[in-house]
Amino acid sequence: MTEFTDFGLAAPLLKALAAEGYTHPTPIQAQAIPGVMAGRDLQGIAQTGTGKTAAFALPILHRLAAEKRRPEPKGARVLVLSPTRELASQIGESFRTYGKHMGVTVAVIFGGVKYGAQHKAMANGVDVLVATPGRLLDHLQERTINLRGVEIFVLDEADQMLDLGFVLPIRKIVAHIPKVRQNLFFSATMPTEIGKLASELLNDPLRVSVTPQATTVEKVNQRVLFVEQSRKRALLSELFDDQGFKRVIVFTRTKRGADRVARGLEQVGVEAASIHGDKSQGQRERALADFKAGKVRALVATDIAARGIDIDAVTHVVQYDLPNVPESYVHRIGRTARAGADGSAVAFCSDDERTLLRDIQKVTRQTIPSFDRRNDKQLGAATAAMPEPQGVKPDRADTRGQPHRGKHQPKRNRNHGGGGNGGGHRHEGAPARGNGGGGENKPAQQRPAFKGPQRGGGGAASPPRSGVWSNR
Repeated sequence: MTEFTDFGLAAPLLKALAAEGYTHPTPIQAQAIPGVMAGRDLQGIAQTGTGKTAAFALPILHRLAAEKRRPEPKGARVLVLSPTRELASQIGESFRTYGKHMGVTVAVIFGGVKYGAQHKAMANGVDVLVATPGRLLDHLQERTINLRGVEIFVLDEADQMLDLGFVLPIRKIVAHIPKVRQNLFFSATMPTEIGKLASELLNDPLRVSVTPQATTVEKVNQRVLFVEQSRKRALLSELFDDQGFKRVIVFTRTKRGADRVARGLEQVGVEAASIHGDKSQGQRERALADFKAGKVRALVATDIAARGIDIDAVTHVVQYDLPNVPESYVHRIGRTARAGADGSAVAFCSDDERTLLRDIQKVTRQTIPSFDRRNDKQLGAATAAMPEPQGVKPDRADTRGQPHRGKHQPKRNRNHGGGGNGGGHRHEGAPARGNGGGGENKPAQQRPAFKGPQRGGGGAASPPRSGVWSNR
């Protein structure tokens, strides 16, 4: 088996890896590190959780150690673009951890915070700059950052950049970078527009793929629950009656929806926090810290948290709203079953989300087992007894006027500010119109949910092993 010592990495890097207890590379690290160390461009197809940050950080730091030079004032030798603040912070921390014995300088630049500290951090230049596109463009326009000395350019989570509308900003940023450079390009999927961008940026790249395109994590036990939109809160409360739901990420389509769901969980005694683009950086960091520490059972999030956030021991992912972009389903459930552990993913599907479910099953090339909870008398009684969450406005205003692709298919969100930089439009997605898809199901009173194998969405479902919804 390959070990990190086999790559010929600089001694300070091996010392840092040993201190972290890392001896054996992941598949993407084993395939990518030698080529990147040799100076080749790289196109990597990999989901988060596969170790891709170290796959580019380690060879980059090795090059910095071998070719020591001072960066230009306000400049950087390495530029890493990330779609979200959280992922940018995580990447920056990885560079600091692996480079702690090298004296490497790292700056992380994103929106939602004041400019002063960022100006100061960049004044003398840094070895590694990690940034979200929107805030970096602001600095370029104000001439508080220059990219003339960039030797290595990394574009991470390129397909999410597309979803957030960052492709044009990326092209503007690239125009500021020297044409002679090394390029490292990572994406979990390769839509047509991202493939075009890759071809523009990369020169005879080494191509590395560690998972088939748009496939879901094999260790995740997936189920779909058909339910009326008005009864989703009651169904979510029922799921949390199962103590196996210890550390759960709940995904909603809108920011206000996330706040409403979190408040609703708290009102039934479930500790919850919400995270989305309208939260301040401090609020987002506190919510993540409380979730990681086990102070809250549920982290309710928009897709801003779907990628790049490495939280161990997430037992379940609940998709309260199905995503508009089918590939987002893959990234959402990738938050569980990490580091070899098992995990479960539950998706709620109302009648107007059937088209989205059909698209998800087409992209993932699988039929997801389903249960029908429509017309469930137990949920009806629970819904009537539940108090309406207080202090959060209805989320209708988040979803008005969203354009749609074709007759039923929603258009990708082009919000230039949401998620990555904390500004821009107030909505992070939109509900989809649609009918059909996902198959037909008999009413719940004819086939009680969780009472043996059932069919729905075109596939058979197995009963849970215990409780309402147990992990494996």
